[in-house]
Amino acid sequence: MSDQVRNEQRRRFLKRAGLIGGLLGVGAAGAVLPKLLKYRTQLFLRAHPPTQAPHPSAAWAGSVVKAYRPLGRTGWKMSDISFGGASVRDPEVVRLAIDRGINYFDTSPDYSDNDSERTIGAGIKGHRDKVFIASKLCTTTGHLPVTASVPEIIAAVEATLGRLGTDYVDLLHIHACNSIDRLMAPSFHEAFDRLKDQGKARFLGVSSHTPELEKVMNHAVNSGRFDVIMTAYSSKSWPGLPKIIERAHRKGIGVVAMKTLKGAYHSVLHDFSPTERTSFTQAAFKWVNANPNVSGLVVTIHRAAQIDEYLYASGEKVGEDDLALLDKYDRLIESRYCRPGCGECLDRCPAGLPIDDWLRYAMYYEGYGAERRAMLLYQASRRRLGRGAEVCSSCSAPCQDACPFGIPIRKELGRADRWMRA
Repeated sequence: MSDQVRNEQRRRFLKRAGLIGGLLGVGAAGAVLPKLLKYRTQLFLRAHPPTQAPHPSAAWAGSVVKAYRPLGRTGWKMSDISFGGASVRDPEVVRLAIDRGINYFDTSPDYSDNDSERTIGAGIKGHRDKVFIASKLCTTTGHLPVTASVPEIIAAVEATLGRLGTDYVDLLHIHACNSIDRLMAPSFHEAFDRLKDQGKARFLGVSSHTPELEKVMNHAVNSGRFDVIMTAYSSKSWPGLPKIIERAHRKGIGVVAMKTLKGAYHSVLHDFSPTERTSFTQAAFKWVNANPNVSGLVVTIHRAAQIDEYLYASGEKVGEDDLALLDKYDRLIESRYCRPGCGECLDRCPAGLPIDDWLRYAMYYEGYGAERRAMLLYQASRRRLGRGAEVCSSCSAPCQDACPFGIPIRKELGRADRWMRA
């Protein structure tokens, strides 16, 4: 698609959305953006890839969980493919997931525009003893900072219990950890210990998908404080992670995989055949679960059709066709996909641009169909910095030399700027 055609589409979109002349004015979006931007390296959670296959197979109908794995020392056996609540809004989808055998649900106070915990709470009503609920040390307005007091943290968790309609949460994650300081913040650990003593929380976990993922997860395993680690995990990403996962497993720490689809670019790659596009998610899931040290994976689910599609891969072994498909996918995205958790280019940009975020917004815009969200985020970032990717045209682009994946960063940022600048 030419830039001229794309720009015309962008203008039509802006007109429809009522964004021209006031893209970041007052209102709900303007109020939320500063909270999103406070934790820059996790913004890719705010849009979700179109992972549902365009042409579902009749064979998927009625798929159920076929394998359960020990979640470390917790005593729970989790469904190998489990429920991510980042977008769920319908309790019936939660109930269907339980009926199909899913017994692990991941949520957070700020998911689904603050409605995920309520939705999951409504869906699990009458089934609390059949499910394991993981939530985050978080509020509806964002993640708790390391400066939060113990009473503030406890109050946030009690609010979570109220939204879930339960007396206890099985697992609390210190979420989006990008530093040892956050991981080991004394107030988090003291608050958790009090909550555990009160019977309001059973296990402590940590989640990370940021540039310091390996360092954080390694420290978490060594610390002896954590019962579960939830980590981004996909083929050919984070080369040191498999050894960390193996050590965690040996020490009785549960390992939950997330971000297993590497951007789900399969939805827009015309080089994929219809059959390949349809089977990509299942191939990715089978690859993750081929690691015996992984307890299971979490994937965002908000439609019944996704349950059919995803659970078809439950308990299945990864085959040569799956590996060939994943290799093809990696070749096709190699120079396009900005990997969450890399960050090698960031300190090489003379202008201090948030390259990883801006490339991710372009992925939202081009690959996810989330034009409005992408533009809001990009415009907010431009305003905050006082500049945009137009500065790249006169730069020698040392960032490109630092990129281990050969992404033509200057070119990609230029395209993103043309699409998303009002």
